Amino acid sequence: MSHTPEGILEQLKKGQFAPVYFLQGEEPYYIDTIADYIEAHALQEHEKGFNQVVLYGKDVDVSTVLLQAKRFPMMAERSVVIVKEAQSIQDIEKEEGMRQLEAYLQNPLPSTVLVFCYKHKSLDGRKALAKAVGKHAVLLTTKKLYDNQVPAWVNSYLKQKGVKATPQAVVLLSEFIGSDLSRLANEIDKLLINLKAGATLDERIVQENVGISKEYNIFELQSALIARDALKANRIVHYFEANPKNNPLIPNLSLLFSFFTKLLSMHMEADKSEAAVRKALGNRAFLAKEYMQALRVFPLQRCIDIIHFIRVADLQVKGITGGDLSEADILRELVFKILHPVPRALGA
Repeated sequence: MSHTPEGILEQLKKGQFAPVYFLQGEEPYYIDTIADYIEAHALQEHEKGFNQVVLYGKDVDVSTVLLQAKRFPMMAERSVVIVKEAQSIQDIEKEEGMRQLEAYLQNPLPSTVLVFCYKHKSLDGRKALAKAVGKHAVLLTTKKLYDNQVPAWVNSYLKQKGVKATPQAVVLLSEFIGSDLSRLANEIDKLLINLKAGATLDERIVQENVGISKEYNIFELQSALIARDALKANRIVHYFEANPKNNPLIPNLSLLFSFFTKLLSMHMEADKSEAAVRKALGNRAFLAKEYMQALRVFPLQRCIDIIHFIRVADLQVKGITGGDLSEADILRELVFKILHPVPRALGA
């Protein structure tokens, strides 16, 4: 049976440790969080020298892991064995390795807490090992968040920290950093170090501390495109060209693609009222007026064309088409196409 990260952490904080944890999946943040908690709290500091072992998958096979797991604790209630990068264990997906691990799962040593950190993939659910893990271990299977789920995660993380934030700050963090939860948590933690007690985290604090220029960023470029402000848009492109490390094109194209696909979906709705737009935006409801303006500026067919232009730019920046154009040249051309409607046959 698969568990949730919150449920597992709740049990751990109550001092309830299971004999085996199998933490797998695409999102490493929760795997690391749970493994780190067990490493820090399952034993008292003076017990760890003899009773806590951290192994790395590339260095061991299943029998080595189980040899450690079958050791009795010394002058402690339990022993802890943590296998990091467990997906690299030499024989974990081979017949003999699976057989050994299945046998241990059916009769684990109660005084051992054995943790597998099986990152970026999951066991084959059709095989006996996966079934045994689901039946006999605490199983966590993580998935990457979709982009539209990230703001809710940021809000939840800040709530756990007892910090209030403006919707604009939450969206800025979500869209600038993306769905890498480990990086998001790290950036938020750094922000909170300097946040005064009781203060609200706002977009100004985020801009000043996460390396986002207040005037020259992808969100300001998006606003300039909606306002059809060619001068401002090209100033931002020039700034990006002068600061390429802080403004890589591929993530910026992803954000533009997300905006225009969202706009396209709004065009397809019968109800285009501000109330309907607010509802569709959810956590981004404060951007409703900007989207309402964009609906007027970029009609349905223009949205379709622009999405095509963004896809072309993506192929160019990845070197699939476009020859030796620089990132700045690719973005400059894209901005021109967005601001200046051209016949579709010529704009491809």
